[in-house]
Amino acid sequence: MLSVLRVHLPSEIPVVGCEITPYVLLRRPDGSISTDDVPESAPFNGYCIRYKWYRDQSDQKVSVCSVHPTEQATLQCIVCVKEKVPIAKSYHCSPKCFTDAWQHHRSLHEQAKRTIKENGIEEEEAFGRFNNSGSGSHNAGLSGATINVGSSVLNNGPVPIYSTTVAERNGEAWSEVGRSRTYTPTSDDINHVLKFECVVVYAETRIPVGNVHTILTSRVIPAPSPTPRRMIQVNGADVLGQLDVDSRSASSRTFSVLSYNILSDAYATSETYSYCPSWALSWSYRRQNLLREIIGYHADILCLQEVQNEHFEEFFAPELDKHGYQALFKRRTSEVYSGNPNSVDGCATFFRRDRFSQVKKYEVEFNKAAQSLTDQGIAAGQQKAALTRLIKDNIALIVVLESKFGNHGADNPGKRRLLCVANTHVNVHHEYMDVKLWQVHTLLKGLEKIAISADIPMLVCGDFNTVPGSAPHSLLARGKVDPLHPDLAVDPFGILRLTNKLSHQLPLVSAYSSFARMGGVAPGVEQQRRRMDPATNEPLFTNCTKDFVGTVDYIFYTADSLMVESLLELLDEESLRKDTAIPSPQWSSDHIALLAQFRCKHRTRR
Repeated sequence: MLSVLRVHLPSEIPVVGCEITPYVLLRRPDGSISTDDVPESAPFNGYCIRYKWYRDQSDQKVSVCSVHPTEQATLQCIVCVKEKVPIAKSYHCSPKCFTDAWQHHRSLHEQAKRTIKENGIEEEEAFGRFNNSGSGSHNAGLSGATINVGSSVLNNGPVPIYSTTVAERNGEAWSEVGRSRTYTPTSDDINHVLKFECVVVYAETRIPVGNVHTILTSRVIPAPSPTPRRMIQVNGADVLGQLDVDSRSASSRTFSVLSYNILSDAYATSETYSYCPSWALSWSYRRQNLLREIIGYHADILCLQEVQNEHFEEFFAPELDKHGYQALFKRRTSEVYSGNPNSVDGCATFFRRDRFSQVKKYEVEFNKAAQSLTDQGIAAGQQKAALTRLIKDNIALIVVLESKFGNHGADNPGKRRLLCVANTHVNVHHEYMDVKLWQVHTLLKGLEKIAISADIPMLVCGDFNTVPGSAPHSLLARGKVDPLHPDLAVDPFGILRLTNKLSHQLPLVSAYSSFARMGGVAPGVEQQRRRMDPATNEPLFTNCTKDFVGTVDYIFYTADSLMVESLLELLDEESLRKDTAIPSPQWSSDHIALLAQFRCKHRTRR
């Protein structure tokens, strides 16, 4: 007979909007052990599993902190209530929490004021339709304001079609909320305990057989959301601007590009990120938080790194398709990796179908380039060792797009407006600096060929795993590497000597260096300058963990054909490390996203 051996939850804390799928271990009639589902719609040998979810009916109402959702709130921002900021964002667990968050918290007030003035924008859209998660509670017990406030509602899908019943068990009242193995908490569940129940039933009679297995969750918390980041204009007036879905096409010749290493689930372990709560490291939570963040940027082109194959196919591609994006993906090669093929990560590039169409795609496999290099230039006795050093499974994805916007051909009638976008993730190991430099050089030489043949503007985005001032960065930003650069000292097989001259002819400039180069004294610009390294004109960090804080992510562009209009504001280390590094409940990757808006230049080529 079919029987349930064990049941447990994947995370100790349920979060609004994040699907819960309990782990259910079964023994089948033949004695085999399995985790495969046996739903009532597909019985096995006359038996199936019945699932039910319940919500406790306790009247206890507890407000939770908007910054630390596992902590009870002790104060509320009255200005948030006055300005009609979503109630859940007004709560804080301590005066220090509120003080630390003030710099970004006040931006919610400013945003709310602008929303009130702009009658055409709904409050929900202004704050992001995923972020408006109410606490579902009153302000009883708060040491701050004593104002009666309502609760916001998070729309997480239709109301269940079955009637809600209340079951009395051991004096406790439970309301039935679900009848499937999975359940996605809604705003109605906030601060309530959930109970999962499963039992084997006889398929014909639906009569339970054996013991009922139950498990309780902790109280449901609202989904924490990253603090809003604003676009800062760097060309023209020095002003602060909010991200707006309509602003991206305000100019017929502008477009925006996002580059973001989202942190592969395979690498998001509690051993590596012990400072991050385990529930915030779970993929079921992180994927929703990442999606909310990415969609909120309204970028025309997305360059994502560390996207697992299965997550691209089952989540990002279909979800972003709903928002008008076409998807491209290149999985890392697997000569070194020997695990589950679906867990191999790669680079994913998305572009808005209403703004671009695909012309051509190129896939760069550095392993193949390594094989060619060693065959031609390495002595036979060293080829195997050299190849072992070079093969790291890294790749690049290059796509040529044609724009659908702008005054097509106004400056050159009949000419197609093309754009080349490269998305890459370079080898991570610091001791392989020669391999990093060789990979970057190989990519740039390939892009040079495209540029010569097509006379095309270029963007080079990604996680280069190399800090400002290193040889790979110098090659990208300056077009060459000083022969005396200390990074060139590591070249055990003479790989770099085989690349001839370490230079290229692409007029590449780092987008974020615009903060350091621009004039003006606007407060927002000055703040960003303080977050830049004056020696390298790059951000102080794009990767912030317990063990490393530094810049490894970049957006480069060809300065003869493109110019930067605005940039997504940088974050300061203090705001990220108030309690922990990243990832954290608010930020679901150990990298921060980079976003640049560009304008196409009128140009005359020789």
